[in-house]
Amino acid sequence: MNIRSTAGLWSLSLLLALGLAACASTPGANGPDGLPADAMETTRTEANGDVITEYRIAGQLRAVRVQPSRGPVYYLYDRDGDGSIDNREGDNPPVTYFRLFEWE
Repeated sequence: MNIRSTAGLWSLSLLLALGLAACASTPGANGPDGLPADAMETTRTEANGDVITEYRIAGQLRAVRVQPSRGPVYYLYDRDGDGSIDNREGDNPPVTYFRLFEWE
């Protein structure tokens, strides 16, 4: 390889790494996306080992983070701001959001 192709390959790698870093979503302290940093957190552990973290803004429930004793973390949201977790008509349980990738 000559110097020109090595420099081009290095530049391409750098651009790819920067692009991936820009796409990463990193909310503060593993909190849910779209909540202000001053949201009040309340954490409790259920009898089965699940850890439930509720996020409230001005006393109103906005999101719930569930860390099951087995399985991935998932989030439930109140998207319309009425203080209760949203669900679509006919859905039981509510719509669940899984975080598939996270960079720190």
